Amino acid sequence: MAPTESDASGRLSLRSPAFDDGTEIPRQYGYTNQNTSPPLGIEGVPTDAVSLALVMDDPDAMKPAGKVWDHWVVWNIDPETADIAEGSVPAGADEGTNSYGKRGYGGPNPPDREHTYRFVLYALDTALDLGSGATKSDLEAAIDGHVLDEARLTGTYAP
Repeated sequence: MAPTESDASGRLSLRSPAFDDGTEIPRQYGYTNQNTSPPLGIEGVPTDAVSLALVMDDPDAMKPAGKVWDHWVVWNIDPETADIAEGSVPAGADEGTNSYGKRGYGGPNPPDREHTYRFVLYALDTALDLGSGATKSDLEAAIDGHVLDEARLTGTYAP
């Protein structure tokens, strides 16, 4: 999703106090452990953003699962949100359906080897009108042409 024209400085950032970009995601966030979402911090939201959306997925699942595995899909996050607490969803935000077939967060659970997980945050120029069971594909279609900026955080997880 290429960002559209805006007054964004291109400095949207996503971080986690639980792990650094490119490092191991702590075990408690795994599907077969506590299966709780990690804490996240957001900075540099464009001033003209109307909402934020967040996707967590696993592109390394393509070989064992035959598709990119979607772990978390969240939209209509207030652009004033600076922190998303562990195991929570910001007030007013909506969660979609993950590849486990459930609404909400579904943690890492690689079947074969270490996988790299992507958390992608989108700053949008609109709020989204999606049903509660929306998928990542639904979200991607809805944000097309509305992305002001995006940020990425990656983490690894092994069986």
